[in-house]
Amino acid sequence: MIRIKNITKKFGDNIALDNINFEVKKGEVLGFLGPNGAGKSTTMKIITSFWFPSSGNVKIDGLDAKKDSLKIREKIGYLPEIVPLYDDFLVYEYLKFVAEIRGVKKTQIKKRLRETIDLCGLNKVIKKPIDELSKGYRQRVGLAQSIIHNPDILILDEPTTGLDPNQISEIRSLIKKIGKEKTVIFSTHILSEVQATCDRVIIINDGKIVGEGTPKELADKLDRREIIYVKIKGDKEMVLKKFSEVENIENVKVKDKEKSNIYGYEIESKEGVDLREYLSILVVNSGWNILEFTKKEVTLEDVFKELTKEK
Repeated sequence: MIRIKNITKKFGDNIALDNINFEVKKGEVLGFLGPNGAGKSTTMKIITSFWFPSSGNVKIDGLDAKKDSLKIREKIGYLPEIVPLYDDFLVYEYLKFVAEIRGVKKTQIKKRLRETIDLCGLNKVIKKPIDELSKGYRQRVGLAQSIIHNPDILILDEPTTGLDPNQISEIRSLIKKIGKEKTVIFSTHILSEVQATCDRVIIINDGKIVGEGTPKELADKLDRREIIYVKIKGDKEMVLKKFSEVENIENVKVKDKEKSNIYGYEIESKEGVDLREYLSILVVNSGWNILEFTKKEVTLEDVFKELTKEK
């Protein structure tokens, strides 16, 4: 459905995107993840034909972005980071206006308005001026304008920025519902949003793709030593001393303190070593008590930090 090949984008001497390549399948919800300034919005604008790349090629459903940009725009719904709303319009007036300029047939406009208003949960506010809407409802209207013409592809750039937890949950559910019928690229730097809404993840940093796959696939690829968290009742200095003498322990650090003689420790093993049984025996033989024992799983946050850290 979407094919990005060898895309580079330069602004003067600054390289915003550096020879990136990826594909998005029809019906897929792709999370485009990266820190601020990584190149996410630049990529979104190139896919939507808002900008052209300095070099490389973009194809959408077989159409070339440079030769067929108008046809491509008909297939795409776009929600930029700053939602394009006219505050003096009523919600209904605004969506009708967008439908008209998006080329929805006059005979279909009322039908599309009803469908979109229902899908986006806007029935309570359709007669309200946009400048009276909450941030959450403004985002809903922004999503509505992006799908009013029933596009095949939806591009969402930071759609939950500035929302409170309840609003984020509402927008997340709405995106998942829309994603059942459309190809979606969901750009964000919020890790929980990607895990909650996306089938696959691309991580971009400094204009380059540094990771691609499902969250589990990315975690499996990450060369990471096992980490054990253990909370022990016992003398802290003696605990640290005995752990430091264990050959297969790479690193030990005090993670937290519950009481004067109860500490939580994060223990990192050497690669490929399972420390759990050995640590249990060591703690018991030393006369300490284990109050908590957990093997830490690799998370998308771990992957993100590893792949986007400064070299």
